[in-house]
Amino acid sequence: MKKFLTQIIWFFLISFYFIQIQKVQAIVPYYYLPTIKNLQKQGIYIGKNAYQLLYFGQYKDSLNLAKLAIKINAKDEKLWLILAEAQIANKQYKKALKTLNKAEQINSNISEIYFAKSNIYLKISQQKKAKTALEKGIKIEPNNHKAIFQLGNILLMEKNYLGAIKLFNKSIKIKPDFWQAINNKGLAYFEKNNINLSIKFFESAISIEENAEPLLGLASCLRINNTKLAIELAKKALAIDPKYVNYEYRTEQLWGEKLQASTELLLQNEELKKNIIIAKSKIIQSS
Repeated sequence: MKKFLTQIIWFFLISFYFIQIQKVQAIVPYYYLPTIKNLQKQGIYIGKNAYQLLYFGQYKDSLNLAKLAIKINAKDEKLWLILAEAQIANKQYKKALKTLNKAEQINSNISEIYFAKSNIYLKISQQKKAKTALEKGIKIEPNNHKAIFQLGNILLMEKNYLGAIKLFNKSIKIKPDFWQAINNKGLAYFEKNNINLSIKFFESAISIEENAEPLLGLASCLRINNTKLAIELAKKALAIDPKYVNYEYRTEQLWGEKLQASTELLLQNEELKKNIIIAKSKIIQSS
């Protein structure tokens, strides 16, 4: 009898338990708990949106989204790279370096990490560190013509003209129509007093793209022997990009002291006064 009563009690208890569960399920809504895999996908999706905002110049919004993407998925080195790019765009250089270090800890075999570091070091005037970072990146990606070109630019800053020319040649070998490297060979040869080679490479760069830099560079080369053509080229260069009227801007473009001196003399020509005034006014209007 005792056993029978016990069975009855257990039956009622179990019945009561299931009834209560049904009541609770009727009251409490069902929540979907995403898996780690789904969270990671969501982080990547947000990261892509952050990169798009970065592309369209919405730097603050991009930074906020990139931070959110990292909170959701902190194990994806690509998301750390996007965050670093957003921080660079917002001029948060120290934070960007820390972010890139985290990306490197996850995967040290990604060349973009070192190229991004080099970009930051150049912005904060730490050329040696920029050079080291570039060299690490190029070891991983030896055929990156832009990275090789940038390393050549650092040697150009160091006035190692022969070393810079070798790297520019290497970059051009990978991409023959890379006019920027051809142009910078012209910059290097001018500082080595080889004006004929400088003319050759400025002309070669112009044949690929009529950019203001090789046009004005060539004009400076021809300043003495062909003044008429030099003035025509200078006018064309200033019309394309007025910023080249400024000494400081040309320095930023890695123009050496000798080419700068020649260009300053050219820009003193009376026939260019009107063009210089127009160029300077355009700079003011655009600022």
